[in-house]
Order: sequence, then C-alpha cells, then structure tokens
Amino acid sequence: MEFRKLGSSDLEVSTIVFGAWAIAGWMWGGAEEKDAIEAIHASIDGGATSIDTAAIYGYGRSEEIVAKAIKGKRDKVQILTKYGLRWDSTEGDHFFDWSDEEYGDKTIYRNARKKSIIQECENSLKRLQTDYIDLYQCHWRDPSTPVSETMEAMQQLLKEGKIRAVGVSNFSVSDLKEATAVCPVASNQPPYSMVLRDIEKDVLPYCREHNIGSIVYSPLQRGLLTGKFKPDAKFKEGDHRANQVHFQPENIKRVNAFLETIKPIADNHKATLGQLVIAWTIAQPGITAALVGARDAVQTKENLKAQDIKLSKEEVDDINNKLRSLELATAAR
Repeated sequence: MEFRKLGSSDLEVSTIVFGAWAIAGWMWGGAEEKDAIEAIHASIDGGATSIDTAAIYGYGRSEEIVAKAIKGKRDKVQILTKYGLRWDSTEGDHFFDWSDEEYGDKTIYRNARKKSIIQECENSLKRLQTDYIDLYQCHWRDPSTPVSETMEAMQQLLKEGKIRAVGVSNFSVSDLKEATAVCPVASNQPPYSMVLRDIEKDVLPYCREHNIGSIVYSPLQRGLLTGKFKPDAKFKEGDHRANQVHFQPENIKRVNAFLETIKPIADNHKATLGQLVIAWTIAQPGITAALVGARDAVQTKENLKAQDIKLSKEEVDDINNKLRSLELATAAR
C-alpha cells in the first residue's frame, strides 16, 4: 500500500482510506457490527491502515465500532475523525433533520465554536478509546462561527497533543484561506468522483498550490460507479441514496452505459469496475487519498485490490475522454 504525506504535517495516510460512515448503519439502512469490525480488520491487514470516521456517524456509534476494531492495534493505524455536527445540542446553525427506525428523530446543528470543539474532542477520544487523534477534521463549515475561532480550538488541541494534524472537510477556497491564516491545515476532505468533479475548478488546484492534501470521499458515488445498480433499484428504509440525484433511474441508466465503455480497461487489468474507478481516482493529480467504505471483509478485500492497478497515461486519457460525453439529469426526484 502506498502512503502519502498530508501537507506540511508529519502524518502519512494510505492512498485507500477505510471510510467508516456506513458501518454505523446511519443513513445507510442499517449495518451489522460484527461485519463492520471484520471489514476494518481486513483493511488493516491489507495495508490500508488509515480509518476515517466522524462523531455524527450513528451519533457516536461508528467511533465506538472503530475503537473495538483497533483494540491492540492503535500503533498500526491512523485515526481520522471529524467534529462540528451536533445532535445533542441546539447551539449553532440548523443543518438538517433526520429520522430513522433505529435512531429515532434527530435535529443536526453545525457547531464549530471553540467550546463545543474542545468538548467534542474529549467525547471522541473516549469513544475511540485513545489519547490522541491523528487527523481531526471540521466536518462542515459552520456559518454561525468565524473560521478563525474554529482554528484557534485546533491550535489548542495541537498544543495539548490531543491531535497530530488539522483537517477540514467540505471547505471552499475562501474557507481554506481563512483557516490557513490562523493554523496550518494538512488536508481538505471534499466529495469527488467520476461523476462529481466540481473541485477540479478551484478547490483542488488551490490545495495543490498551497500544499494541502485532498482526501476525497464518495469516489464510487455511494456505490453507483460499481455498475451493480439497475434503474429500478429499491433502497431500504433510512437509506439516504433513495433521494440522491445520481440514483434517479435515468442517471443509473446513463452511468451504466458509460461503465460498459470502460469495462475493457477493467478486464485488461483483471479488475472489477469498482476497482478501476478507485484506481482512477487516486491517480488524479492532487488527490492524496480516497475514502472507500465497506460493510464487511469481502467488500474491503475487493476494494483494496485497486492498489495493484497501475493505469497508463493512455488509459487515464481514454477514461477521461469517455467521461466528457457523459451527461446526467439534474432534476431531483
């Protein structure tokens, strides 16, 4: 497994990072804890020792599962977690409401105030059963709080040794400028995939120019780019993908047609479409690593095979040329 340095920090992460959102079941229609732990073990054994989670995932459950999975292995892994989304407080900026059978009704607030961050860090350390976090990331920009205040909290946590490096997530260029004026930022975590390349316009070039790592999430577009979805796909209760624009029947149809055109490249590498997509993602200029989720060990092992795929410039160019002709419907359903 290749490791890449995050910005000017001393932290290195595996190019494939285990994404621990789905293992909590929250917004994914449920999950099995035993399978989740085995999935993380498979990731560590396969060399992908960086694990990304967040306090909000399952309202702390994901962090607790990660703690169980890495017990006795702390020195072998890099823990990446996120703060700034509170379900247990009404302070800050109202973000969204969520309701499901397992967790009930919740109201989520963006809160990146200093006092809240210090408290959240302590809560995450306890759930993760560790005394430090390798990369602590602001999950979403909190419009009710100056970025400078958020970064002051990061400086304090760095000084106290509770975190090794500072990260942000879903930050715009202007947000990044404000943040780095106060505190060194090792990485940004934006969404990025073959069918969602907005960051190539400004965020990615800015990060490359200013030595800020880019750890992208949803490179498989929440599973769509595996080619396993049919236009009539049905989702379990509580699965957020049911209302995602990319999962409109017409878009599934168009994406599948595109995937058929690049399947020969996957076949040439004896790889699945999903593995090819992951390999393409981490081969893109400026992309440090890709978060890839898995619910069980089988999925993890399949994902990790992407690290062995070395795409030629001609293959990358061929994929990019085919992508230019892919147009998706934008109307929400």
